Amino acid sequence: MGKEENNDPKDVQRKGKAKIQLKRNIGYFDGVSFIIGSIVGAGIFVSPTGVLKHSLLNVGVALTIWTASGLVSLMGALCYAELGTALPFSGGEYSHIKRGLGSLPAFVFIWTATFTKPASNAARALLFAEYATQPFYGICPAPDVLKKCLALAVLWSLGILNGLSVKMSAWVQTVFTLLKMMALSVIAVGGIVLLVTRQKESLARFEDMFSSEIPNASQIAEAFFQGLYAYGGWWSLNYMAEEMKRPSRNIPLTVMTAVPAVIVFYLLVNISYLTVLTPKEIVSSVAVAVTWADRVIPSVAWIIPLSVAVSIFGALNCSMFTLGRLSYAGSQSGHLPLLISMLNVHSCTPAPAMIFSTTIASIFIIPSDLIMLTNYFGFSAWLMTGLTCASLIVLRYREPHLHRPYKVFLPVPFMMVAMSFFLVLAPIVWSPNMQYVYAFLFMLGSFIIYLPFIHFKLHFPFLDKITCHLQLLLEVCPADGPAEGKCE
Repeated sequence: MGKEENNDPKDVQRKGKAKIQLKRNIGYFDGVSFIIGSIVGAGIFVSPTGVLKHSLLNVGVALTIWTASGLVSLMGALCYAELGTALPFSGGEYSHIKRGLGSLPAFVFIWTATFTKPASNAARALLFAEYATQPFYGICPAPDVLKKCLALAVLWSLGILNGLSVKMSAWVQTVFTLLKMMALSVIAVGGIVLLVTRQKESLARFEDMFSSEIPNASQIAEAFFQGLYAYGGWWSLNYMAEEMKRPSRNIPLTVMTAVPAVIVFYLLVNISYLTVLTPKEIVSSVAVAVTWADRVIPSVAWIIPLSVAVSIFGALNCSMFTLGRLSYAGSQSGHLPLLISMLNVHSCTPAPAMIFSTTIASIFIIPSDLIMLTNYFGFSAWLMTGLTCASLIVLRYREPHLHRPYKVFLPVPFMMVAMSFFLVLAPIVWSPNMQYVYAFLFMLGSFIIYLPFIHFKLHFPFLDKITCHLQLLLEVCPADGPAEGKCE
């Protein structure tokens, strides 16, 4: 329903009541759960081998890269913390790029993210279905139809949950984050105990950590790329900044708690793996944590596959939550249909945005081969990270009087911009592939939509009628005081 139609009965009725807007329901512990839940997925349980493999099985180099990757992720998260406290609106990178660099780069971001992020959710849902169904089929593969049906059921269950209640979604996230951290604690503590009790056998592997062959620069860079991928998700908090309680305090505090905690756990878990398994065994293992459990706790080794499913479920919940906020912010700016920016009149949640993003993810699940196409968009994530940190630098000089409750040391965003563009170009230069060209052309294809519909504001009147009917059906209305109005 267009903005000029202000005589809607529901709009008139709600003016005398509480405002329809996103509520600040996410506290410090919820924020920590969302960041940790977003970063820690299945990778650390199943295949933390990329760093070790490209480090040429050099234990010292591998652990150094795990640490360095975590510190770079922390630097990026601190840059985002400044933007999140200065501009506490939904949308994460999208809102910051729009404010700092303008409408067109922001539209390219949301155009790309509208396809790549739901595809990532679809991949997570299918991976969850794989781990949830496989125990019932033993050595036989589970039917694809069953896995796809379960993946769709999980997607829509979480989509409905996130569309109904922010508090319930945050509670689910906290519970599943605690469960996955308990599983990581079992591995970490088990490794420490073995390291202490088997001193000669275990310590020998760490005494001469750097004695193996030292990888060259390109191999270190590839290992570094793998490490940074494992820390992916540190940016998730900014998508929900508009719903954070006391964002000027809680956003930096949450980042400084969650990201270092993940760094410590990742290091302890990797040390635990190396205590029990040789580097060659780790690289050759299909599921490292399962192999570790078979050696250390064989009687309850089933806990690890269950923990992987729990970890994936928590990461999927967080990803769906943030994606709904991205769609909501894009619609408020006029980059997506108006209906998507509306909130449910009962729960004040972006229900249409959740339906929109969940529907796209469902489309990727049905012909799951489509997910493979999005693998070549990996560089776009670091491109947008670089543009976001560039926005921070631009805003420092263009809006010096903008209230910034937290300010990061200025060289940090410059380093993040340089790092981001290196990570964009490196895979393209090292392994050139036509698929990268297709991905880049797809991103440029956003101009075909942007020019007529955003720049020249081409509009079809019949869409207003469709929006009106859907608005009544879903019981949603435009938010009071949209973030876009405050962001300009």
